[in-house]
Amino acid sequence: MNGTMPRSSLATTADVAVRRTVGSVTTPAPTTTPLRLPGVMDAEGRVDESRLRMHIFKNGGVSPTERGLVWRFLFGMYPCSSTALERPLLQEQLAVRYQVMKRKWQQMLPDSIRLRLNGTDAELVEAVRYFDQRQAHAQQQDQQEEVRDKLAFLELQAQVLFERVTFDLEELQEAIRIIDKDVPRTDRDLDYYLGEGSGNLLVLRNILITYAAFHPEVSYAQGMNDLCSRFLEVMDSEVDTFWSFSCYMEKFSKDFTADGLHRKIELEAALLKELDPQLYAHLVTDNMESFTFCHRWLLLGFQREFEHSDALRLFEILSCDHLELISQQVERARYQERLASKHSIVPEDNLLTEPQAINTDFTFELFICATILLENRESLLRCRNDVQLIQFTSSLQGTLDLNFTLKKAEEHFYNYCKRSAWDYMNGHCRTRKNKDEHFLYQLRSFFS
Repeated sequence: MNGTMPRSSLATTADVAVRRTVGSVTTPAPTTTPLRLPGVMDAEGRVDESRLRMHIFKNGGVSPTERGLVWRFLFGMYPCSSTALERPLLQEQLAVRYQVMKRKWQQMLPDSIRLRLNGTDAELVEAVRYFDQRQAHAQQQDQQEEVRDKLAFLELQAQVLFERVTFDLEELQEAIRIIDKDVPRTDRDLDYYLGEGSGNLLVLRNILITYAAFHPEVSYAQGMNDLCSRFLEVMDSEVDTFWSFSCYMEKFSKDFTADGLHRKIELEAALLKELDPQLYAHLVTDNMESFTFCHRWLLLGFQREFEHSDALRLFEILSCDHLELISQQVERARYQERLASKHSIVPEDNLLTEPQAINTDFTFELFICATILLENRESLLRCRNDVQLIQFTSSLQGTLDLNFTLKKAEEHFYNYCKRSAWDYMNGHCRTRKNKDEHFLYQLRSFFS
């Protein structure tokens, strides 16, 4: 692709708001029901982002009934600063833009509109039938003349926005070829893709191709289908899934590159070396392939290691950046301690060097991964080659307890912070009578 999608703010609103059908996607009027989360949304519908993220962390996720709306804020489709009146306008505009984008690649590659079917896959053949019926029903819905005029105006805006976008057709066709292999294998055991829901596989395909077409610097890589499927299942909307998935990929697309994966594996190795040097040394012996067996865990947020509903909870917990929030609190507390120490009398033998700063590159997913490794330490130490290692880690799929894993991961993070600063803080805080001034007590309050 020679041109890229114009980077306009998703917060831009259109001049109209209606309930409508655009192309094959029926988009209902978005809900304005307030989030049932205390202290998160104000009277006009604006969301306090930091409180939302902390609520997700402290409560171990949100309920399934709240998840769809929460994810629209958490992953950036809805700006947290938007009001309940503004969001229908925004959703209207995003729906039309998505349809224009999808239609553009379909016009350029008409032979790729339909999935290349494997005749032996009866379920997939039926999925195409359900999908075609859904499209025909959507196109038959009547629209009032006023609504058509408003939609025509929005569509004209979208066409102008994407007019100069061009595709590298050869690269896009290659991406579609891989997508057509991956989509039929995506979560076929979930209720969302069974029966008439099997047509959702074709919805997923459209989202992935549209994303690849308008994000050539990322295109498509294996694993994106599983990640995008998670958004589609929760939001049950082609349009909303595309924009939420796109926002997520703005931050994490590097994880699907060789350099990004290598960097994440390096960080996981460095963290385990801090937590358990012996296990680290065993996993980097000549007969092992270091930490590459953690690839799928880290890339897909442990999607298959936990029961499905727990995997969704973990994904939103990992995405709320609570570790980064805690790290910021820790650093602020340490800064306050350093300021206070300058004005206090400390015995010369208690003067200690500044501790090494907490490595904020150690994201919470790395602590989750390290926790799984540490909890299976003895089994890992018995592995003598990479084949045994991969066999063992594969056997963990669907067997892990999320609440236990979260608790242990938080403990490992707590201990990591304590080792990083304990001596320094102990030397400067041992004369303090108010324990609340000690950063360790502040940190512990986040885990209560």
